[in-house]
Amino acid sequence: MTRALDHVLDALDIETFLVCSSAEEGRRLAEQLMAELNLPKGDIVFLEYASPGVRVRLRAYLHRPGDAYLWLAGDQK
Repeated sequence: MTRALDHVLDALDIETFLVCSSAEEGRRLAEQLMAELNLPKGDIVFLEYASPGVRVRLRAYLHRPGDAYLWLAGDQK
């Protein structure tokens, strides 16, 4: 059985609101969230502080141009 993540062509975006006291703390929490979700090659593409926290959009690149794409390797189950 394949995982749904194996079918993602390029990136996975996550948008959320993190409760924190500053933009710097929000950035640290966003980076920690990516690590806790075990999402590789993560970037913060948007971060805006508005009390009581930050609205943040995270992007995890599962496949970048030139990567070894699972769907090119044949039927992997």
